[in-house]
Formats: sequence, C-alpha cells, structure tokens
Amino acid sequence: MKDTNAAAVPNQTPTNVTKSPATLQEQIRLHAYGLYEKRGKEGHELENWLQAESEVTQQKAKTVAA
Repeated sequence: MKDTNAAAVPNQTPTNVTKSPATLQEQIRLHAYGLYEKRGKEGHELENWLQAESEVTQQKAKTVAA
C-alpha cells in the first residue's frame, strides 16, 4: 500500500513558500540573503545583516505609523 502522505513536493525557496514571513527575524534573514545575492555572493555577512535589519525595521516603522 502506498503512503499518500509522502507526496513529492518540489523544492521551493522560503520566499516562494510564504509571502509574508511570520517573524521579524525571518524578514531580516530573507532581506540579508537578498543583499548577499546582490553583492555577488561574496561574504559581508555582518554588513548584510545590519543593513537588512535597518531597512526592515524602518519599513515596519513606516507601516505602523501610516
């Protein structure tokens, strides 16, 4: 008997799985990864994280203020 719960699901990146990440940390992580890709996938982990953190929290503040 086949296990119907083991259906094949194509691999998806986190941005395809959820359109709005559940946590602030997840939003920052995804944004930092985008910055990493923009910079040619070359190091700068801390810079990417700090920039992403700043941009995401500023965007959240604008959303809350609106």
